Amino acid sequence: MTHPTPLALIGAALLAAGRPVTVAELAQLLALSPESAVQAMKTYTQALADADAGFTVESVAGGYRFVVLPALAAHLAPILSPPPLPALSAAALEVLAIIAYRQPVTRAEIEAMRGASAGTVVTLQERELVKVLGRSDAVGGPLLYGTTDKFLLEFGLSSVKDLPALEGTGFSHLLRG
Repeated sequence: MTHPTPLALIGAALLAAGRPVTVAELAQLLALSPESAVQAMKTYTQALADADAGFTVESVAGGYRFVVLPALAAHLAPILSPPPLPALSAAALEVLAIIAYRQPVTRAEIEAMRGASAGTVVTLQERELVKVLGRSDAVGGPLLYGTTDKFLLEFGLSSVKDLPALEGTGFSHLLRG
């Protein structure tokens, strides 16, 4: 068997991994420098576009993964399973935004910012969008919450540094009332 091309290895790695593949992993797989591995990924992504493949490569959660072209997603709905989870409530989105921008953050801090209960933290944990990062040094050692890699995947972010900048002086434009 002949040695596979770098582009064939990239495609096989992205398909087989089932998770985002990091630049370091690609560089090791291809025996290239990280910079050359990034360039090879760009070449591969362009080859997919040129071939009208119906999918592309997305940089997310510190690595690369295959994604369906957004223009085709609606056409695939009949064959996709399981059905998507119901949309997050406004309250859950508020809590998620606070956690994303302020992590690590305690439930009491979230409730103080919202002026309301942060009970939706449980829902966000069940959906694996937030996780417990540890305990605060404050009295009672309250839990500290932060976002997960699944959060990054769901929102198409490479890292929390890719969150949009907050306008103004804080979170007030994100919160109700």
